[in-house]
Formats: sequence, C-alpha cells, structure tokens
Amino acid sequence: MIRIFKEQARLLLIYQPDRFNDTRWLDEKLRQDGNVTLRRTFTFTNAGLASIGKTLQIDDDSERVFVLGVSEGDYYKVNKDVLGLKYDLRLDRAMKLEPRTFVANRDISIFRKIDELIDEPITVGGADESAIPLADFDQLLKTFPTSTELTHYARSRIARVLKDYFGTLSDAERHLNKYLEKKSRLVTSSRGGLLETFELQKFEYIHAELKEMLREAEEYQEKDWQRKILDLLLFIFPKYIAVLENVQIKDFYSKPGRATNRYIDLMLVDANGSVDIIEVKKPFSNALLSRYKYRDNHTPRTELAGAVMQAEKYLFHLSKWGCTGEQEIYKKHKSELPIDIQMKITNPKALILLGRDKDFTDEQRFDFEIIRRKYANMVDIMTYDDLLRRVENIIAMMKQRVSGGSSQ
Repeated sequence: MIRIFKEQARLLLIYQPDRFNDTRWLDEKLRQDGNVTLRRTFTFTNAGLASIGKTLQIDDDSERVFVLGVSEGDYYKVNKDVLGLKYDLRLDRAMKLEPRTFVANRDISIFRKIDELIDEPITVGGADESAIPLADFDQLLKTFPTSTELTHYARSRIARVLKDYFGTLSDAERHLNKYLEKKSRLVTSSRGGLLETFELQKFEYIHAELKEMLREAEEYQEKDWQRKILDLLLFIFPKYIAVLENVQIKDFYSKPGRATNRYIDLMLVDANGSVDIIEVKKPFSNALLSRYKYRDNHTPRTELAGAVMQAEKYLFHLSKWGCTGEQEIYKKHKSELPIDIQMKITNPKALILLGRDKDFTDEQRFDFEIIRRKYANMVDIMTYDDLLRRVENIIAMMKQRVSGGSSQ
C-alpha cells in the first residue's frame, strides 16, 4: 500500500508492502532498471529515495520512502517525470492529499488523464487564477469511473458485439445506464462560468455597437458600412473564419462562346473551406416591401428583388464553375486563408442583410415571411432588426445560464 505524507518542505510517498511481501522486489527493480513504477502512476528513481528523520536503511524491508514533491511557495511541486506529465504539477499545500488524489480505481492515473486532454500546466487549489478550485477538483474525483462502473462498461461493450450471435445475453447496457443515472454529474462552475461571462459581455458589446451604427447609418459610406458590419457578423456567426472581398468568378452563360468576369463583393469561408456569399446593404427603412398593395399583397421593392436576383445569379455561376473555380479562388486569395485549407463550392448559399422591419404592419410582416420562405433553400434574407433580435435572444439566454451557474 502507499501513503502520502506532508513535511514542511517536502511531499513524501511511503510504500509499505503487504504482509506477504517485502521491499526487496522494489530494490531489485531500482537496481536493474534504475526506476520503479507504483500503482501504474508514480515513477521513481534511486534519486527519489528519501527518509523521514533518519538515514534510510536499505536492509529494512518494512517500507520505502520517496520524495513526491517539494514545497514551492503555497504549493507542492511534483516533477512531471514522476507522474508522466507534460508539465510539473502544482498542488495547494492546504489541500488534503491522499492516494485517491492521484490514483482512481484500477490504478488509473488521474492527472495523466487530465494531462492527455490539455496542453498546459495543471494547478489545483490556491490563489492562482488558472488553478482548478478545490471544490471542483473534489467533484472531478467523484466522477472518475468506479470499479463497478468500469465493469458495467466492459460488459456493455462485449454485449454489443455478441448480441447478434447469442439469445441469452443479459441487458448489460441497461444496467450501465441505470448505474450512471445514480451518479452525480460534474458541476462546472469555474472556467465555464468565466467563459460564459466573457461571451455575454461580447454579445452585449455587439448589441450596443450595432444599435449605435443603426442610429448613425446615414454617415457611413457603403464600403465602410460593409466592413464594420462584417466585423460584427463574424462574431455572431462563428462558423465563418474569413471574408474575401471582390472575388472574381466566371460567367459562361451570359455571352455564349466566351466567359465574362463577374465580381462578388463579399464571400464567406467556413472552417472546412466551404464558401457562401453575403450581400450587405445599408439599413434603409423602405428597402423591403411596397407600402401599397398590389392585388391585396405587399410586393418586394426593387432593392430587395434586385439583391435576391443578383445573389441567385452569383450562386448559379459559382456552382457551374466547380473544381476549377475552387482552385482559382484559392490561388488568388490564399494569403487571406489558413494554410492548406481546401476551398469547396458545395451547394453555396447566400445571406442578404438589408432594410428594417421595425415599422412593419402585421400584413407586411406576414407577406415578408412568405417572400423569405420562398427563397430559403438558397438565400437567407435578414433585416437589421432580425439581427438585433438574434443578438438580444442570445444575450437573454446567456444571462439565464450565467445567473443559473452562479446560484449553484
């Protein structure tokens, strides 16, 4: 068995063999290999041997003592090589330290499992801003699989393989799910809460900036307006990683026999390299629907109809250009894109942002929704008030999550 013992300047691990063994196997392992691993977690060399208040007697088979960590300010620092980590581990000196702090059931190294998921030093407790709070770490320990849970997992996986061949299998998966329902879930209250607060502040800034821009829309040139709006849109629609301006495409249909160059003002590229296009117009209030009815319907105004037609033509020419187009666009804009990203023209869509709908009557709102849905398979038509409502709804949901997290 092993015990963890605190000294003022050191953190010690004490190994005591069970009554049927002694420490000679450990000494022999150190002599032959130069190191020994305990509980598949702690690896020590001869240099790690220590003693408690007396000179270590090698012929004493009752126990062996190793230096697990050394005091460093308010923390014990555990060398990364002892636990097989990428960085040294820091543990709050005030926290309770015992074998279960380091080793889960069936000798699973807790800190090595954490280390596999991150690429930064692990700090537990104390005043360090990057530290895992002690309460969260204790909750994390409780969520590590128990022996019973691991048995259920193993049986469940075996049952999935064998169920097509045997008719008498027990319902292992049901037993697993039933067991998991009894376990308390991990509460993420520290970094998750900070991230949610940051996201909330980000969207509150976007909302305030957008409202301010809409109040002063007349003062912007169209190009300046587009650039400013796109900066905000990339936050609201994080799937897109790049905006390409003035993208040249080929039109093989307007003039049969020869290609015509067309230019897309703005093209969006997502993280997978797929492209969409966006038309950003200034927020004129009368850009969407006619004020008067034609046969009891509010019809699209010229600016809306023209933007839709233009977007559909761009999508048509873009799709027809195919693989050659992908290569040409990448060649001309690769300096604006991540290295080795592969451009894809795969059923591109268009987003049209224009106009205001805040003063619509109920009839106008109904007719406008019909128009939007007519083109929805290829073109998303969004007003600036739609954009405001989207951000407001995101903020409302984030406030609920932040307040819910703080009350736990």
